[in-house]
Amino acid sequence: MNKLTLQIAANHPTGAGHFPGNPIIPGALLLAEVLRRIEQSEGKSFSACNVKAAKFLHPARPGDTVEIEYERSAQGTIEFQCTVAGTKVLSGGIVASA
Repeated sequence: MNKLTLQIAANHPTGAGHFPGNPIIPGALLLAEVLRRIEQSEGKSFSACNVKAAKFLHPARPGDTVEIEYERSAQGTIEFQCTVAGTKVLSGGIVASA
């Protein structure tokens, strides 16, 4: 299992409007940032990947440190799960063509 860290800036611009007084990172943004970290780690582009599943289990907030664990199969499937302070916030999988 590969492990990565994603630090979400405390002043992330989405916090002001999503939602005022109770900022959370939008799920699509969290997924994109997690995939970007995995891409960087793998040294490959997933621009043509298919998202098999994505489950947003708990909010991630500005200032959070997201721990990412992922595993890539020989067939190109990548399964991942993400936690913040031990709480699972996102899990899913993609099929990467790269």
